[in-house]
Order: sequence, then structure tokens, then C-alpha cells
Amino acid sequence: MPVISTNNAANAALNFLNNNSSQETEKLSQLASGSRIIQASDDAAGLAIGTQLQANSTVFMQDQTNVAQGTSILQSADGALAQISNVLQRMMALATEAASGQVTNLQRSQDINTEYGQLKTEITSIVSSTTYAGQKLLSGSFLSNVKFLVGTNSSNFLTISVANVSTNKLLGTGSAGVATASAALKSINAIGSAIQTVTQNRAKIGAYESQFNFSSQDIATNVQNIQAATSTIMDADVAQTKTALSSIDVKTQASVAALTQASQLPQELLRLIQS
Repeated sequence: MPVISTNNAANAALNFLNNNSSQETEKLSQLASGSRIIQASDDAAGLAIGTQLQANSTVFMQDQTNVAQGTSILQSADGALAQISNVLQRMMALATEAASGQVTNLQRSQDINTEYGQLKTEITSIVSSTTYAGQKLLSGSFLSNVKFLVGTNSSNFLTISVANVSTNKLLGTGSAGVATASAALKSINAIGSAIQTVTQNRAKIGAYESQFNFSSQDIATNVQNIQAATSTIMDADVAQTKTALSSIDVKTQASVAALTQASQLPQELLRLIQS
């Protein structure tokens, strides 16, 4: 029924225009942000799940840093033990030389034993200088029971424990040296035991490094899968959003045209009265 006091057609056209404009704004926001969920009302359940997945992804990425730091610590300790092993092998060669009968007592005490003593001092120097962020790695308690978090739960730890190393522990507090043939024979046994101890520690560190490597691969896989799942929930499908925006844009233009036409309706009715 045509009336002039209430423009129902204009009101209807305006309502559709507002709806279309709101949808167009939403699609433009999704394209601009790259996110499917701009506000909680867009998808409350999706937002909750996506946020939790993002939190898990953040934790796993920090886990990657934890594992990398743990690997660096172990590599530093292993490198120091490798140097100690080299020193011990040289000491073994000196002790073997000193134990042999072709070497004089003067050569043992002045030449061979002097180098032997310097090498013992070098082991002490390596132990004291091997540090990570100010913490001694081969002595002290830093590596006695250190835990690295590698998961999303407080129980997901990798625990490493490396035995302390010192010259006295390796060679004994009363190391005989190589100043005499008999002392050299005792040193040979002590050095052999020290080399075995260092080798065992290196093998233990190698096992820890292998564990860290497998954990790193597992964490990387988790990060990839979680980010893919998060993207499915949170990210906007650009092609789909653009297609929807094009359709809404046409509807918006049609609403504007309809509102323009409806606004002219009272004028048309007024001409009817005047005729």
C-alpha cells in the first residue's frame, strides 16, 4: 500500500544496506588482518581452541631454544673432555717413555717429569675454564642434575647429569709423576684409569646429545603440525573471503540503488496527489 507518512521501502532498503555494509566491513577486516576471527563473536569456540594452540606453539618454540642451549652446553663439555683426553694420551706417552730403561734418571726428573707436571696443570686449567654463562661445566654442581623443559607440561623434562672432573679425581691426590721408573709405572696405571673415566663421560654426554637431537626433531614436528592446525582455525582463506566480498559488494551497491529509488517514492506519490 503506497503511503507518504512512512517510507517502508526505504526502511527495508536501509536495513539491507546496513547488513551488507557490516558484512563487507567484516570481510575487509579479515583480508587486512589475515585472520578469520577478528573478535570473539565471530567464532567463540574457534577462538578458544586457536588461542590454546598458539600457546602450545609458543611453548614448543621455546623448547627448541632450550634444546639448542642444552646441546651447546653438552658440546662445550665434550670438547673440553676431548682436550683432556688428548693431554692424558700425551701424559701416557711420557710415562711410558720414563718407565723404559734407556732413559736416564736425569732425563726423567728434568725433562720428562717437567712436561708431565705442566700437562697436569693444563688439565686443571681446562677444567676451571670450561664454563657456560659463568657456570663451570666440569666441576661444581651445575651439571649434576640439570633439567631442560622440552614439552608443554611441567613433567616433560630431559635431565642430564655429568660427573665432576678434576686432576685429583682422574690421577689421584698422590700422583707419582714420572721422575723415576717405578713412579712412571704407577702413573701409567693411573693415566689408563683416567682415560677410561674421561671416555665414559664422553660416551654419556654423547648419549645425552643424541637424546636432545631426537627431542629437537620431535619438537619441530609438533610446531609444524600445531601451526598448521592453528592456521586452519584462525587464518582467513583469502580466495574464499575475496569471493564473498565481491558478492557482498554487489549487494551493497544494489542496496544503495534501492534506497535511492525508495527515497524518491514519496515524491512520486506527491505528484499523484497534485495531478
